[in-house]
Amino acid sequence: MATKAKPTSKRKPKAEEPVSRLRIRVRAYESKILDLSVKQIIDTALRYDAQVVGPIPLPVEKKIYTVNRAAFVYKNAREQFEMRIHKRLIDIINPTPKVIESLTNLSLPSGVNIDVKIF
Repeated sequence: MATKAKPTSKRKPKAEEPVSRLRIRVRAYESKILDLSVKQIIDTALRYDAQVVGPIPLPVEKKIYTVNRAAFVYKNAREQFEMRIHKRLIDIINPTPKVIESLTNLSLPSGVNIDVKIF
């Protein structure tokens, strides 16, 4: 006697809302100032009940410059200078207009560079 196979139910997954993100990249030469400004950004976002992911530390970018010490006599003597750029990444998931407005009005210390992308 052959048994009848159960029909497989093809459930349609629920249509999920498209997730919008506010990606903030913060860069600075000094790590202490950078950490303070990142903390200020996160506190502002959490004040409006936003979901925050981060801060994610990105690799430190080193720019090394080699310069001759003297122009004529001591040609082989060289000096090296280095600039370190510290970076952090913060994601805010589904930001509300209040969060975006409060982040634009935020005053951060000089020397901190911020790149904001919405996707």
